[in-house]
Amino acid sequence: METAIVSKSIQERFPDAIVETKPEWICLKKEIFTPVLQFLKTGHLAFINLHCITAVDRQGSVEVVYHLYSFEHKWMLTIKVILLDSDLTIDSLTSLWSAANWLEREVFDLFGVKFTGHPDLRRILNPDTWSEHPLRKDFKRDGFIPRPVR
Repeated sequence: METAIVSKSIQERFPDAIVETKPEWICLKKEIFTPVLQFLKTGHLAFINLHCITAVDRQGSVEVVYHLYSFEHKWMLTIKVILLDSDLTIDSLTSLWSAANWLEREVFDLFGVKFTGHPDLRRILNPDTWSEHPLRKDFKRDGFIPRPVR
């Protein structure tokens, strides 16, 4: 139910922002994503907590996934933004949530997503000498043999 309420509020304020809505998440257009998240934080919905940022490699695109929480309404919200492999850039949210700093660095390190405007975008888990991103499906490292999924 919360997703439907949030989706309606977004559509009223930003009519062209939503790509798709499901009961579990809302997918936003990359071009208008930052103002929508600012609205979600500072507007009547009060999603003041950025709980997590992660990503999913879909072979050809990467979904950047944001988990927000509103203490006022006791709602958890999942927002997705789809990035094509040809342009793995998206605006940084560090100006809205300071927690985005380390979360964005982790997604950059593991998936290769570049967060435009990030104050210190560098690797956080892997060696600085790596050019690869180990959670991408095309990751191949000499001596590293991934286990098959069962």
